[in-house]
Amino acid sequence: MNATPPDHDPRPVEPEKPLPGDCCDGGCSPCVLDAYAEAMDDYRERLARWRARNPGAD
Repeated sequence: MNATPPDHDPRPVEPEKPLPGDCCDGGCSPCVLDAYAEAMDDYRERLARWRARNPGAD
């Protein structure tokens, strides 16, 4: 039996930052850096909503 209740509202996980060599500087569309920027925007929005639901949890 698991004594720890499951976390039904886990804190959002920050996306993994691309490594310096992940971008080829070839003008790809979308670039991995563009995808990361979008993922960070989404993460920040989800984190703000999570913080509103879980005040003082940080």
